[in-house]
Amino acid sequence: MPIYFDARWIGEHGIGRFAREVRQRLPEDTVDLLGGDPVSLRGLLELERQTLIRCGRGEVFFSPGYAPPVTWRGPMVFTIHDLIHVDVPEERSRFKTLYYSRVVRPAVHRADRVFTDSEYSRQRILEWSGAAPEKVVVVSCGVSDQFSPNGPTYSPGYPYIFYVRNPKPHKNTLGLIRAFALLADQHIRLLLSGRPDADLQHEALRLGVFGRVIFTGRIPEEELPAYYRGAAVVTMPSFYEGFGLPPLEGMASGVPVVVANATSLPEVVGDAGLLVDPASPESIAEGLELALTDTDLRHQLIERGLERSKLFTWDKVGNRVRQELALLS
Repeated sequence: MPIYFDARWIGEHGIGRFAREVRQRLPEDTVDLLGGDPVSLRGLLELERQTLIRCGRGEVFFSPGYAPPVTWRGPMVFTIHDLIHVDVPEERSRFKTLYYSRVVRPAVHRADRVFTDSEYSRQRILEWSGAAPEKVVVVSCGVSDQFSPNGPTYSPGYPYIFYVRNPKPHKNTLGLIRAFALLADQHIRLLLSGRPDADLQHEALRLGVFGRVIFTGRIPEEELPAYYRGAAVVTMPSFYEGFGLPPLEGMASGVPVVVANATSLPEVVGDAGLLVDPASPESIAEGLELALTDTDLRHQLIERGLERSKLFTWDKVGNRVRQELALLS
């Protein structure tokens, strides 16, 4: 049974990377749905138009994202990576709330499978939707071969803590800056991917660390491994994650990781990373300080991280996806 794949999700972001890696491992007769932004109004209407044309032709519809077609009545699989739009107040809107309650939740019941990234997300989806437990399947995420200790290293001339993030509040960048200001080492820098915003700059200025907080802007995918390799520590003190690719990529790059003890992140790092309380700058600072200064602990974290990262491969993800899709044919 051919697969009708929503390829519009492929891009340089978390879901985009999942979409690209999974697509490369689907059967050769897979048909790509192409077009614009899949979560724009135009994109949602475009999905209905394209799927309506193919309804009844025997394909399985598969989306690597959370926007399922309403009119599709054949076998269907889609992916909910997390429920941030439901659980995080700052990420909600009237439209998102309506969309999740009127489109996504009914689709969970209608779908043959719903893929997700972690057991945390799976349990949260089941709790929110009331779906049958066997319907929601953890396929996890993987780490690409480009993330390894070997290769070009970003060397700006100073040691740095690295956080791959976006401006959304649940990423807890403000809390990280407050924690950074508590560190004893005045030579270390904090590198934050993405553009600065006024609140973060004002807080860094207020705390006297403005000159040591560096915003990198958008880092091209091909340059990202070098930034990981050059870091003294990779951190992710988020309040909420559905998986957490950056700490996995940091571990695969041979760098100690410090992450929040919240949502899916403990699942990803296991005993290979330091867990901190994201609501406490003091806890974050303590974890960063240990990872920076305790030589024996650093070696342990690096060794454990390299081993743990081997458990997460895109081939494993692709095989699990194909196995589940094969059950529908």
